[in-house]
Amino acid sequence: TSALVSSDREEQTAKHEAAPKKDKPQTKSRMEQIFGFKKEDLTSWHSLVSLLNRPTDPASLGIFRCLFGLLMAIDITQERGLTHLDYKYLDGAPVCRFPLFNFLQPLPMDWMYLVYVVMFLGAFGIMLGCFYRLSCLMFISTYWYIFFLDKTTWNNHSYLYGLIGFQLTLMDGNRYWSVDGLRRPSIRNAHVPLWNYTVLRAQIFIVYFIAGIKKLDADWVEGYSMSYLAHHWLFDPFKLIFPVELVSLLVIHGGGLVLDLTAGYLLFFDATRPYAFLFVTYFHCMNSQLFSIGMFPYTMLATSALFCYPDWPRRFFARFPAFLRVVLPSTSPTTQPSTSCVYSETQATSTGRQETPSHKLGAIFTILYLIEQFFMPYSHFVTQGYNNLTNGLYGYSWDMMVHSRSHQHVKITYKDGKTGEIGYLNPGVFTQSRRWKDHGDMLKQYATCLSQLLPRYNISDPEIYFDIWVSINERFQQRIFDPRVDIVKADWSPFRPITWLMPLLVDLSPWRTKFQEIEGSLDNQTEIVFIADFPGLHLENFVSEDLGNTSIHLLQGKVNVEIVDQNKNYTLQAGEQIKVPAGAYHKVFTVSEEPSCYMYIYVNTTEAALQENFTKLFELQERVRNGTETEPLPPELQPLIAVDDDEGSEVNATDPIVRLFLKRQRRMKEVKKRREAGVLERLERFAVKKYYSIRRGFLMTAIALRNLAVGLPPLEQLTREVAFANMKEPPAEANQDERLKDEVGHGEL
Repeated sequence: TSALVSSDREEQTAKHEAAPKKDKPQTKSRMEQIFGFKKEDLTSWHSLVSLLNRPTDPASLGIFRCLFGLLMAIDITQERGLTHLDYKYLDGAPVCRFPLFNFLQPLPMDWMYLVYVVMFLGAFGIMLGCFYRLSCLMFISTYWYIFFLDKTTWNNHSYLYGLIGFQLTLMDGNRYWSVDGLRRPSIRNAHVPLWNYTVLRAQIFIVYFIAGIKKLDADWVEGYSMSYLAHHWLFDPFKLIFPVELVSLLVIHGGGLVLDLTAGYLLFFDATRPYAFLFVTYFHCMNSQLFSIGMFPYTMLATSALFCYPDWPRRFFARFPAFLRVVLPSTSPTTQPSTSCVYSETQATSTGRQETPSHKLGAIFTILYLIEQFFMPYSHFVTQGYNNLTNGLYGYSWDMMVHSRSHQHVKITYKDGKTGEIGYLNPGVFTQSRRWKDHGDMLKQYATCLSQLLPRYNISDPEIYFDIWVSINERFQQRIFDPRVDIVKADWSPFRPITWLMPLLVDLSPWRTKFQEIEGSLDNQTEIVFIADFPGLHLENFVSEDLGNTSIHLLQGKVNVEIVDQNKNYTLQAGEQIKVPAGAYHKVFTVSEEPSCYMYIYVNTTEAALQENFTKLFELQERVRNGTETEPLPPELQPLIAVDDDEGSEVNATDPIVRLFLKRQRRMKEVKKRREAGVLERLERFAVKKYYSIRRGFLMTAIALRNLAVGLPPLEQLTREVAFANMKEPPAEANQDERLKDEVGHGEL
């Protein structure tokens, strides 16, 4: 790490000093050749301050500042949510929110648009280097407000954007290719202190390296965290060599671990940097297709250039034709001295100064900031109230993608504190977020909010109970919180463990190998769910009428199964099974001293019958097409022929099975057409979609600013303006999308 704290290369001092050295160049030690500094630079506080404030070319920092500002301006319309701001904050509606600090609340809608305008202008100012320090303050103040306002959107890369914005505020990022440089010639092309690069490089090193350390988790190493990714088309080339299981284990989990652990080091050293560029570029381009993570892959690609020699933009843009250099960054190797830097005796300048208190502050900030950043990912022993089954606040830990979750069962029960009446709430009522299900702090906020809203519906002093089942990294489905605890009255503190959090049943993790064997022995129509429960608790479950032949197989422990309608109880020992009736409730009580483990095996009989009918219709359609069907089709099957004559016509079939069959066929054709589309068609579709999305954001912002300036217009006018902002793609594209939405899947069939 000491190398990163003082990272620089020999050319950084040799090429861009304020004045040429008069002495003959000295032979550099091996350490200085590799790391860019000497051992003596670390032997005293004075030498360390001089090293961290060493004059350095501002070019690379200036280009990164410009790219970061551009990416953040785009991000504001996308992941920050400007395009759908009115849906996100639902001005005046009864909504449960999840801020980091409970006193934080969103402003009225039109004022929230103004906040986003300030943030956008700040990002734009950073990109241009215009009123740089003010632009940085505008960006980070509004950005962190939005970030703290909603924990449900917290993630590592959003946290990273805020950190980089904070760092740039303290740096001299406007010394190269900036409007400020045109306004103030004294700072144009002026040196920046080395610590500007040190902090940014170390931050990116931390992102990679700590993410790699977190991936040493047993679940990641054994290939359970992201196994579903192996089925993505991006990994098809690897499947030509390895089976899917090995692609998941070696390429996704093994490759991700190795890349994160080594990327920071490989980017740092000259000899390995070209290979690092190749691997991280491929990695981030894949991530841009695998996940909906906005500008993060492109921001990380922009940070990679920070590890090059700081003068790389000058050499790069010098290759462009001379007539373009008027608008391109400067290629002149001459740099101005700066009061931000400490110059040696051989770098004597008229304006260069020796060590000052501001230089010491820069060195102190660098050291303290890096210590804090190495500490934060492991600070969960402090913020124990945030420690759930994934070890604390996910948004600053760099444990990216280490945990995958699937929820099987969520039940919210309320009890009227006065009448004792018991009822149930739709999971997610009064909120648009689903993340509250996984975090105790959010569950407490949600329960408190529900207790304040339910009295409007004649429910007095409500008690709120949550029964939430989750599988983490392909383990058993298990409860995450104690369903017997009233969360409204439950104690919660950010500095104490959550007493009503159920422990992760890690002792049952070896069962995952057995899961794969069991699932492999079933046919395609049979589904299976693995359940583990704690002693003294029970699962109340309802079997849909679509699910015929449902049975419970006990794997470990002892349970009592109560069939509610029949008022009968059955005891199961390990290895025994029982069928449970469809269309009825049953309860599974864990009566053993250790947790019970069992599995539901069922067949969706409605789906199976539907698929059988689809197969028959497809075979009939094929016989009609090739002329082997001699019998005339009955009227209800005639649409099977008509659909080929006019593919653009709407599905018009009286038989519901035929109608679903034809809709599915059209959906599959549309999906195939989109997948086989050429690059230009894909780009056009992407550009049109983004255009209408960004267009809505800016039009809604204009409406909000107008409202703040002159007041609300008549309701009819406002309705027309919003309808104009909501205008979608051309009708042909919209119809295609609607047809795709017609059949989301077979969940409703």
